[in-house]
Amino acid sequence: MTAVDDGWTGMGWDWTDHDDIRRRLHEGADPERWSGGRPLHRAALFGSPIVVAELAGRVADVDALEDGVTALWEAVVSRKPENARALAAAGADPWRPSIGGWSPGRLSLAGPTPGLFPVPAGVRLTDRERAAAQEAGRLLTALGEFHYEGTGLACVAGIDAAEAVRRLEATPVEDEVIDELLEAPYEYDMDESLRFIGVTSVPGGCVVTQPWGYAPQMPGVLARLSAGTVCYGLYANPKSGNQGCIARHGTVERRDLHPGGGPYENDAPEEVLSSYLYQYRAVAYSCAVAGLRPTDARAVVGPPDVWVELPDRDHWSH
Repeated sequence: MTAVDDGWTGMGWDWTDHDDIRRRLHEGADPERWSGGRPLHRAALFGSPIVVAELAGRVADVDALEDGVTALWEAVVSRKPENARALAAAGADPWRPSIGGWSPGRLSLAGPTPGLFPVPAGVRLTDRERAAAQEAGRLLTALGEFHYEGTGLACVAGIDAAEAVRRLEATPVEDEVIDELLEAPYEYDMDESLRFIGVTSVPGGCVVTQPWGYAPQMPGVLARLSAGTVCYGLYANPKSGNQGCIARHGTVERRDLHPGGGPYENDAPEEVLSSYLYQYRAVAYSCAVAGLRPTDARAVVGPPDVWVELPDRDHWSH
């Protein structure tokens, strides 16, 4: 069966060339369909305001849905304020409820452009939402930007480094051992290198980290750390991206999460807000979920308060 040509053949991630978009539309490109999706949504994410306006003027419904959200939602969540303004000018509704009950307009009140749209009377953030947005700004600034690909960490609420070490029954490691390991961690046998982790106290709890592996996120480690509390595990997998999980009271409750991504269709309201505030910032997101308030990135990038060695046991089981 021959695929129907929708006129967008060869289009990738760049939707900024207005002349090319207009040419394609003039030659019959379908403004309602692109490779199973909608051109307006692609332009909202990857285009320019003039391209967004061009496509918005050619579709039957500027608020049509793709994967449950409007193009305006995509523009707001991806922090493309000029594209969002172009959509609103074309008639898109900033106050239409979407994922988790949030509208694009109300979500924008928590972001870097709270004045993006005229706000109707009575629409505002709650005190809790406003506090979450303020803490996100502080936390993102405190952590800054750093390379963390390949890093595993566990953010543990309510316990300090000493208590984490006690729960894990770990033992301190000589500096010489760690110095040698840090020089070339991937030259070591994986089973051997995974035994070594760093632990650091931060306001609100502690961070367990491993710059070269996933040990802090192993179920047995999370189960011990999360006894009587909550723990968010992250592994920045170089091959498949950020992988997250939540452990609570000694049990891993949720796996295969995507910290720094989303929001996703079935997210609860608080998850939508967190995903928006910490988009593409997986480490900050992990800290925030556990209620940690680090004042810098040392707990992740090192040096930690203490390097320890995990006991020889099966850390993949509880």
